[in-house]
Amino acid sequence: MFGYAPSFFYSQFLVTPPVPTTSCAGKTIIITGANTGLGREAARRYVQLGASKLIIGCRNLDKGRDAAEDIASSTGRDRSIIDVWPLDLTDYESVKKFADQTRELDRIDIVIENAGIHATKFHEVAGNESNITVNVISTFLLLCLLMPTLRKQKGNGITPTLTIVSSSLHFTTPFLEKNEANIFEALRDEKKTNMGMRYQTSKLLEVLALGGLAKQHPVEQLGVTINTVNPGWCHSELGRDMHSALFDVAKKIMCRTTEVGSRNLVDAGLRGPETHGKYLSDCQVEKRAPMVEGPGGDELQDRVWKELGVELEKIEPGVLNLLR
Repeated sequence: MFGYAPSFFYSQFLVTPPVPTTSCAGKTIIITGANTGLGREAARRYVQLGASKLIIGCRNLDKGRDAAEDIASSTGRDRSIIDVWPLDLTDYESVKKFADQTRELDRIDIVIENAGIHATKFHEVAGNESNITVNVISTFLLLCLLMPTLRKQKGNGITPTLTIVSSSLHFTTPFLEKNEANIFEALRDEKKTNMGMRYQTSKLLEVLALGGLAKQHPVEQLGVTINTVNPGWCHSELGRDMHSALFDVAKKIMCRTTEVGSRNLVDAGLRGPETHGKYLSDCQVEKRAPMVEGPGGDELQDRVWKELGVELEKIEPGVLNLLR
């Protein structure tokens, strides 16, 4: 954790991610949680870059429509290119319905799985603690369920990209649950839970699971590039329930603007097979936490993906077959 601090401060104070300029003409792009914050700014940038269709997936459709109007107005693009679809990551049936709706599409070029929560109190949702349900299980359930539509372009020489928005905070968790016989059973146990580290743990699980998945399914077989991205510490609604004088001062001094942070999301979605299974930060591939890349890291990636796969199969039997 202490080795993480210098790179964090360097990134926050001395690095400004470049503005993406790659054309998105003809592309269909899905961003979850794009009704606000980083997702909204990433959506705005993709529309500025010429995306042919943008789909916002969010819980609050009124806020989603407001975002769509704002994006269309600020970019001078026609409102008709932006759709707003219901998506509630606390409800697995909502995730399934969202994925089913994409079957109507001829193509998906980029998916940014940006929606997430930072809950500080233990609350069970859909059989798991809420951070785990939303940030991990539903996120990977959606990844699997989107594969049939993403793969429609496999024969056209086009490799779509699916990006999961993670965080450099994945460096900071001790992840004690890894010492238990079953990781997800341990994560469900409120008595063993340190909620002060639960969000960080959920972000580590994203990085571990995606690494394990990517090893098991190389991009040549999967036909889709999958990666994770760190936007940096930005002004956003995530963690809006966290308040203290010191925290508020630190945010004012250190946080990137939402637009600057969103550049990382846009860049990650524009990347190709060279980033499969990788973690991006400041618009470049970076090393993941020592727990991921150090001794035992490969085994832990495989274990997390295997155990997560069991959870996904409980929700939707046969869902892992969509990756084959």
